[in-house]
Amino acid sequence: MINFMMRHPEKLTEPLITHIRLVSVTMVISVLLAAVLTVVAIRWEKTADVILHLFSVIYSVPSLALFALLIPVTGLGTVSAVIVLTIYNQYLLIRNFLTGIREVETSVVEAAVGIGMTQMQVLWKVQLPLAKKAVFAGIRLAVVSTIGIGTIASCINAGGLGVLLFDGLRSMNVSKILWGSILSASLAILVNTILKALENRVSRSIFIK
Repeated sequence: MINFMMRHPEKLTEPLITHIRLVSVTMVISVLLAAVLTVVAIRWEKTADVILHLFSVIYSVPSLALFALLIPVTGLGTVSAVIVLTIYNQYLLIRNFLTGIREVETSVVEAAVGIGMTQMQVLWKVQLPLAKKAVFAGIRLAVVSTIGIGTIASCINAGGLGVLLFDGLRSMNVSKILWGSILSASLAILVNTILKALENRVSRSIFIK
């Protein structure tokens, strides 16, 4: 393993950078889309269950199957990978966003409405700040999930750490398999640890307030 790293450092750094870029782009789009859908679900309550049920069904579909379904439409590459990963993330994000917002005490919301706040003002100035813990928890789960599922994206030429894993499996190269596994797991653990610490810090700040 060490020899492989010393001889071919670019075969480790390039997939890692590509994987981080894929996850970053996916998460930005995922959070923005989930935020919009959450606002829709809050504004029109009847749509909340429909949205959650739809994305829960999609989330149960194997990733390879969803990649295969999308290839005829968007082709091979990063675009298809980002679309699939973004769709997968919606269930985790929206579920946590809605749960956090709904757990805000009714009396607090009624008080905000009583002083003349509109529905959107109540959401952004009252409910969302109090739901930060659930919001961060949803983002953390989505990031870790994206890192894991993103390795499969190499099957459709999206690059990433999956390249190491699948190349290693095809050529029976143990070094590639191990490095792919170690880097994927390490990235997931590192990001999860950072976001968990941030989540705890947010929780403490809410408690202090």
